[in-house]
Amino acid sequence: MRRLPTTAIMDDATVVVIGSGGREHALCLALSKSPRVGSVHCIPGNAGTEMIAHNHHLTDTSNEGIVAFASSIDASLVVVGPEAPLCDGLADLCSQSGLPCFGPVAALAHLEGSKLHAKQTMKLAGVPTADFVELLPSSDVEAALDAYATSPWVIKRDVLAGGKGVVVTTDRDEARRFIASSIATDGMVLLEEFLPGEEASMLVVMDGQSFVTLPASQDHKRAYDGDEGPNTGGMGAYCPAPVVTSSVHEKIIERIVAPMHAHLSGQTTPYRGVLFVGLMIDEHDDPYVVEFNVRFGDPECQVTLPLIASDVFELLHGAATDTLSPSSVHFSTSSALTVVLASEGYPAAPIKGRTIDGIQSGTGGQEPSHSWINFAGVGHGDNGEMISTGGRVLSCTAMAETLEDARLSAYQLLTQIKMNGGHFRTDIGFRAFSGELGK
Repeated sequence: MRRLPTTAIMDDATVVVIGSGGREHALCLALSKSPRVGSVHCIPGNAGTEMIAHNHHLTDTSNEGIVAFASSIDASLVVVGPEAPLCDGLADLCSQSGLPCFGPVAALAHLEGSKLHAKQTMKLAGVPTADFVELLPSSDVEAALDAYATSPWVIKRDVLAGGKGVVVTTDRDEARRFIASSIATDGMVLLEEFLPGEEASMLVVMDGQSFVTLPASQDHKRAYDGDEGPNTGGMGAYCPAPVVTSSVHEKIIERIVAPMHAHLSGQTTPYRGVLFVGLMIDEHDDPYVVEFNVRFGDPECQVTLPLIASDVFELLHGAATDTLSPSSVHFSTSSALTVVLASEGYPAAPIKGRTIDGIQSGTGGQEPSHSWINFAGVGHGDNGEMISTGGRVLSCTAMAETLEDARLSAYQLLTQIKMNGGHFRTDIGFRAFSGELGK
């Protein structure tokens, strides 16, 4: 196993965060609170990160350009938000330049870059997941659809698709069309067994020696209340998720996390970063893996990081340098919930450039029983006003002693923000309340 030289944590550390979304704003918030961090730099960042970090719009936005910039400011740690730079080898370049990087090398980032590779890895590690078949141009698609016809068809593209390369449908024609278009563009597609149950997400920070599981969360992917409408990148999340009981948590560690860490830490270069484990918990409380991501989920990151009561910089730096210390990581007993405000037309064709009013009211700190805004697709207009620059514009996040109080605080903050055509779900967290709230 390739090991990093021992790197002591120094005070006045310089951290570079890569990305421009709500996840990166959450990372900058958490890192800026560390007494060991002197400055946070974000590439390229957004209107929220510039309030707590130094935004940089590099002329050379390639991985080489990013590494050159990080080296020029003597960065103590590079934290990679999105998956694409990792799949393209940013962590590899950082390692070659002697820069500690929170994020796996390209060979291990392939867990997200290829659904087929992830399935093969799970089989090798003995991790429970749905049965699947690989469909090629020569495959008998009708026979494959017949074999999985007793439940909705689950079809997954084998490419990075920003969380939108999956179709779950009972419409055979829709399944045929997506399979045909995916094979035409990608050369193959996966048809999976449908896993019934309740979804949850677990973020696992790991290095070559050990791992730390963060509190489980639950995302809301569909655009509208009651889990209706098209799939999105995520309309809200809450943490911790009650579906992950202590017994379910033990099963997740024993059957999924420990075997995956054993496999990944045994590679030539071990996994150093966060492994996002997308879970399905069945009626017997048995966990199965739906997918792996190689970065913090968005919006799961927004509700998970605030619950880390210990130093987030020490956690991320430890994983990046193979000095992770699970015993030094502590969590709050509070709950957190976030609600996404999306642009009109999202997710199909979001309208950008709309003015956002009232946003200044939520730019304070993140303390227990407090609410704040995580900026995502927010920029500045010609006159300095806040405008929407993406599909998911921002999320209103709150922490409180109870999940219900966090929910009330997050929605209260959202009522103060106005954006023409903006929409949001009113039922974030409804599963935790037996479906009673938000209906």
